[in-house]
Amino acid sequence: MGGTDRLADYKAKRDFDTTGEPSGAASTLPIGHRFVVQRHRASHLHYDLRLEAAGVLLSWAVPKGPTLDPAVKRLAVHVEDHPLDYFDFEGIIPAGEYGGGDVIVWDWGTWESDGDTDPAVAVERGDLHFNLDGEKLAGRFVLVQRGRTERDWLLIKKDDDAAHGGWNPEDHPQSVKSGRTNDEVLAAPAQTWSSSASWAAPTADELVALDDLSGRARWQVGEHDVPLSGLDDVLFPARGGQRPLMRRDLVRYLATMAPAILPYLADRAIVLHRFPHGIDHDGIWHRSALRNAPDWIRRWRHDDAASGKAAGALVVNSAAALGWLAGQGVVELHPWLSTVDDPQHPTWAMVDIDPGASTTFDDVLVLARLHRTALDHLGLEARPKVTGRRGIQIWIPIARRHSFEETRAWVESLSRMVASTVPDLVSWEWEVDRRKGRARLDYTQNAINKTLVAPFSPRPASGAPVSVPIEWDELDDPEVRPDWWNIDTVGARLAEHGDSLAPLVGVAQSLPELA
Repeated sequence: MGGTDRLADYKAKRDFDTTGEPSGAASTLPIGHRFVVQRHRASHLHYDLRLEAAGVLLSWAVPKGPTLDPAVKRLAVHVEDHPLDYFDFEGIIPAGEYGGGDVIVWDWGTWESDGDTDPAVAVERGDLHFNLDGEKLAGRFVLVQRGRTERDWLLIKKDDDAAHGGWNPEDHPQSVKSGRTNDEVLAAPAQTWSSSASWAAPTADELVALDDLSGRARWQVGEHDVPLSGLDDVLFPARGGQRPLMRRDLVRYLATMAPAILPYLADRAIVLHRFPHGIDHDGIWHRSALRNAPDWIRRWRHDDAASGKAAGALVVNSAAALGWLAGQGVVELHPWLSTVDDPQHPTWAMVDIDPGASTTFDDVLVLARLHRTALDHLGLEARPKVTGRRGIQIWIPIARRHSFEETRAWVESLSRMVASTVPDLVSWEWEVDRRKGRARLDYTQNAINKTLVAPFSPRPASGAPVSVPIEWDELDDPEVRPDWWNIDTVGARLAEHGDSLAPLVGVAQSLPELA
């Protein structure tokens, strides 16, 4: 039986307009014998063991979790097969949906069947012997059907060199993908999934190694070898009492911010703004992949994009990739609003409050607050983001059922309704010199192959300001500024307040009719 047919039960149980779980519609090529264990807090805590075979992930729910203790037998409930792109699913399944709750990638690695029997045949027979090579689990295991129904199995650890008496999975709560716990994912879901993403930041030892590099060197980050040079070149000159920032500082910042930035970049084509000689020199825009990019950074070709400009774009899914981009002098990161598996349907609707020459930041705040009122009236979740320059953008998560044309028209209608209450603040002219200094509510960015700067991306300005999501009530803070944080200070902001936009990543909202 083919992998597609095997997913019928999986698809029947889920509403993919509501849940951000992979639908199985994308063509994901089998990579081999991978396994994953996901710690899943639904109505009850359990661990989901999944083994790649027969074009799907064979799946069992293990209520008390797997163990390395050979004296312990764990109940394992055989559940529906899952699609291959579920492999690194981490985030929130919405309440009311099947399996609603928070999920982390608790362990992953490779597995192999113990013997020559086809794994699918062994499962049908009710007796599967296998070996795991993961970051937490290792050695020989057996799944054997026992109980009153076909769903009831036992998961047993064999007594081998990897066995460990008294081993408890609850003593190892962190995700192997992001380094986060279920509580941290619940607080900031960052629901983006990718079969190649690993959002963990560099380790302390890897950062020490970065500090020790000089000249042309290679920096080992996880499994990737990152070529770097010119680490002591100044990219942001010292001004106003601020220290100069070197290429090394930018590499460190982007790599360490990977868990915060990558949810907005993973599985999206990315447009890069590069300043190889520093921000006092003209920058270079790159819509296509840099030719010298390492082979381990993913490329994506999309011939249907306007003018073919996105052909061969980079898809950035790791801290190592961010570090390499910083080493190339990439300051700004501009992701597409849609993902590479469905480029015609955005997952974000955007309002870009673009100030004119005469627009004060107080004017920008007025426009942002009016959008807050309108979106609250419509019952839509959204968050503002200061740009790190002069403006504010409003990010609205949407279901992947709306085309770019529909999304753009909806945002235009919303913004024209807002602007009608303060007509003296807004111009709809495209050319800057015809706006008479007024702000533009730019809805045109809601288009394929157009972008807005990513959350936590630096900006090419003095002091390396950063674009940062904020809470709605911070629009009322008299101290708020569009360039409030920089690469030296945003870490403390995240540690204290978290990412206000992260809980909305992957939320599938429908755009309501506007009167």
